[in-house]
Amino acid sequence: MAKIELETIININDITIVFDLIRSIDLHKISTEKSKEEAIAGRTSGLIKLSETVTWRAKHLGFTQELTSIITDFESPFFFADEMVKGAFKSFRHEHYLHQKDNRVIVKDIFKYESPLGFLGKIADFLFLKRYMHHFLLERNIVIKEYAESGKWKEVLKRKLF
Repeated sequence: MAKIELETIININDITIVFDLIRSIDLHKISTEKSKEEAIAGRTSGLIKLSETVTWRAKHLGFTQELTSIITDFESPFFFADEMVKGAFKSFRHEHYLHQKDNRVIVKDIFKYESPLGFLGKIADFLFLKRYMHHFLLERNIVIKEYAESGKWKEVLKRKLF
């Protein structure tokens, strides 16, 4: 099983804003514009919650594909995990850990996945897939950071900072 770990430091003094941005379907669409991700079933807007699913249609690596994931663990505002129910991977689990430190939120992503096709999948991981997924997750975190730090989060979350 392959594993990608990322740590993102976000300069904001409200962990709940970051937690909500990470689980926002609307921000996910914005942060994945390059792959034209579209929520087509399950939770298609707003904030995803425990036991809810979302099905995404997107173009990755030249192929249009659909992927359904479910929120399997949820501990607001410190942790949640989503797991693939159906899609191109054999399996995946994406864990999101958050903690507040001074005026910053530290986000740690752990993305564990297993490629399909056995040995061929392992070759794909080595040649391009792990690098592609790392870049995909990194780009998404850059958008989350930008929205949190700039105040643009208000456009997505529709609430005010008190």
